[in-house]
Amino acid sequence: MEFITNNLPLLIPIFIIQLALIVFALADLARRENTRGPKWVWVLVILFINMIGPIVYFLVGRDEA
Repeated sequence: MEFITNNLPLLIPIFIIQLALIVFALADLARRENTRGPKWVWVLVILFINMIGPIVYFLVGRDEA
């Protein structure tokens, strides 16, 4: 517990960035008609692969066609 309280100023911005990435990725996914792969798979990737999941979606999952 002491580790968390000592590093809280570093953990809060990381948590906020992660939450913002998840929200923006899910909003973008909901608006898009076409994605590379099923949307339900992208929802799982975005939600369960922390920090990297939304980034992978933005780099690979979006279909620009």
